[in-house]
Amino acid sequence: EVQLVESGGGLVQAGGSLRLSCAASGSIFDDDYAIGWVRQAPGKEREGISCISSRLRSTYYANSVKGRFIISSDNAKNTVYLQMNSLKPEDTAVYYCAVRKGLGLVSEPSSYDYWGQGTQVTVSS
Repeated sequence: EVQLVESGGGLVQAGGSLRLSCAASGSIFDDDYAIGWVRQAPGKEREGISCISSRLRSTYYANSVKGRFIISSDNAKNTVYLQMNSLKPEDTAVYYCAVRKGLGLVSEPSSYDYWGQGTQVTVSS
């Protein structure tokens, strides 16, 4: 079983930046996994915003974050990062790290197998 721990959330002003980290237990980068970020704002459905493949490091971004967010991984640390730039109030949400075993990238939140506990990101206007 994969365990995920997110960190790096907080309060930031619009236009600012934050970097989220997701530390994974085990060597998920030794096999084919999709590691992604999903967010959920109050009263809204979960949104898969970015994903990276463990070995090929191919990436996916939702249109809502494309050009502003960057996903990356440090395989030696079993950690995935989400650099969030030019933040907007509408980016306010709980951000979850999630993992699915297998090839390919994930855009649909329901496709993930393992989830972290989430970290709150609040962007003030």
